[in-house]
Amino acid sequence: MTDLITLHPEARAQLFTDARTANTFTDEPVSDEQLRAIFELAKYPPTAANTQPLRVLYIRDGEPRERLLTHLNEGNRAKTASAPVVAVLAADTDFHEFIPRVFPIRAQMRDALAGDVQARERMARFNATLQIGYWLLAVRAAGLAAGPMGGFDADGLDKEFFADNGWRSVLVVNIGKPGPDAWFPRLPRLDYDDVVRHA
Repeated sequence: MTDLITLHPEARAQLFTDARTANTFTDEPVSDEQLRAIFELAKYPPTAANTQPLRVLYIRDGEPRERLLTHLNEGNRAKTASAPVVAVLAADTDFHEFIPRVFPIRAQMRDALAGDVQARERMARFNATLQIGYWLLAVRAAGLAAGPMGGFDADGLDKEFFADNGWRSVLVVNIGKPGPDAWFPRLPRLDYDDVVRHA
């Protein structure tokens, strides 16, 4: 079946079949240029009405990292402390402010969404989550390992870092070159017949 996939086998392995969640990292730095390259690749896939609500906070070392660690589950702290860069991926619930710029053919959507906080939050979270999948692929395309984690106190983290805006944290991701014993053993994947039905 792999001959039906047009992606080069090495790229297929890097992005998909060999991709793992890294649990340790080397001390090799991740440059600002690499982080920009990740964004420049990940910004293109589609979102509803081109809303692009994903926001990214990069945290390196020092006091911001210490503040971040207090909001992570205990089992995630050591690996996060060792990663060269940590990304907090968030959904911007005020994404509607950009609609006249990113979706000018329906600029009036901005005003329609301005008064509906619940609809904005649902739309922001769904589309940011869609973007996150592509963003993780872009990290791998940059030759880096990603360690995504959902084990954190989102409310506490949002108060700590996003109290002055409408960002809401969705995922925390460690980024860097994988270190020693970075991977847990590969766990089983479901088969096609377990997952797919035809109507």
